Amino acid sequence: MSRIQSSEEVGVSAISCFEVAWLERHNRIALPCPRQEWLEKALARSGISLLPISPIVASIAVDLPEHHRDPQDRIIIATALAYEGTLISADGKFPLYSELTDRLLT
Repeated sequence: MSRIQSSEEVGVSAISCFEVAWLERHNRIALPCPRQEWLEKALARSGISLLPISPIVASIAVDLPEHHRDPQDRIIIATALAYEGTLISADGKFPLYSELTDRLLT
């Protein structure tokens, strides 16, 4: 059983909705239905919680080391840290963050 399957709660940073929309708008991904419909269905049917960009998430994001300048990815990292969650990512720069030690699955 994977960590996701055994977790009490699975969440995604609200900024991930922006990332999906941006990637689709710039033809970097193709969605099987209109973007807004896909986002609504993806969240409604998945049981995944949408985690807000709270003041603490914003503060953690700007205080992170400059390994990654992409603000969306910094917010994703900060969200995992603020919620004390495990982060799943294939991003090659995420392991550079010592803050993610024991919190990162690649």
